[in-house]
Amino acid sequence: MSILRRLRLLLAIISLIYILIPLVVTIPASLTSANYPSFPPKGFSLQWYTKLLERPEFVEAFWNSVKFAFLASLFSVLLGTLGALAIAKYDIPGKSYLVSLLTAPLTVPQLVLGIALLIYFTPMLLAGTPTGFLIAHIIICVPYVVRFVLTGLSGFDYNLERAAAILGASPVVVFWKVTFPLIRPAVLSGALFSFLTSFDNVTVSLFMVSPEMRTLPLEIFSTMQDAYSPIVASVSSVVILISIVLILILEKIHGVGKLLGSAH
Repeated sequence: MSILRRLRLLLAIISLIYILIPLVVTIPASLTSANYPSFPPKGFSLQWYTKLLERPEFVEAFWNSVKFAFLASLFSVLLGTLGALAIAKYDIPGKSYLVSLLTAPLTVPQLVLGIALLIYFTPMLLAGTPTGFLIAHIIICVPYVVRFVLTGLSGFDYNLERAAAILGASPVVVFWKVTFPLIRPAVLSGALFSFLTSFDNVTVSLFMVSPEMRTLPLEIFSTMQDAYSPIVASVSSVVILISIVLILILEKIHGVGKLLGSAH
C-alpha cells in the first residue's frame, strides 16, 4: 500500500471517529443514574427514558416531527419522482440548468435558505404556519428524491416501456406495471431519506415554526438553551437510534454509496 493510500485511510478513520464521538458520549450519558449529565455514566438507569414519556412537550414534539416528516416525504416523492422522470425521458431545453435548480437546496447553506424562506413566506402569511413549515420541508427534501430517482433511471431500458405500449398498455399501466417496479428501490430510498432529512432538521425549521408548533429537534435545541440534563441526552439518543435504523434500511434498499457515487 502506497503512502498516499495509507494517509487517505488514516484520514478516513480519523474522520469516522470524529463523527462517532457524539454517539459514544450521548447514548451512555442518557443511561446515567445521576441527576446530572456524566460521562462515563454514574451507574446504569433507564429513568431518563421513563421521565421522557412524562414530558408532554417532548411527546407532542415527537409526533409533530413524525407527521411533518411523513407529509414532506410523501409530497417530495410525488414531485421529485415526476420531475426526475420528465428530466430523464424527455429532451427538455436547459435540462442541466433544471437539474441544478431542483437540487440547489443541497448546495445552499440551510441558514441562508431558512432566512430566504422566512422573507419570502412572511408577505404571503405562511411564516409560522403548518402550511409554510411543510412547504419549507418539501423544498429541502425534493432534491434527494430527484437525485435518487435519476440515479435509478440512469440504466433504465426504455424499450420495455415501448414494448408494453405496443402491446396495448395505457400510459398509466405502463408506468405502474413496468416503470415503477424498476425504480421502486430508488423511490423508497428517496422517501426514507426525505423522512430522515425532515425529521432531523433544525436550521430551516427554526425560521418556520411558531410557539404553538414545535418539532422534536427544536424542542431539544430549546431545552439545551436553559440547561443540559440527562433527559436531553435520552431524547437525543432516541433521535440518533431512529436515524440509524432509517439509514440501515436505506442502505439495504438502495445503497447510500450509489447516491454519493452519482455526484462524481
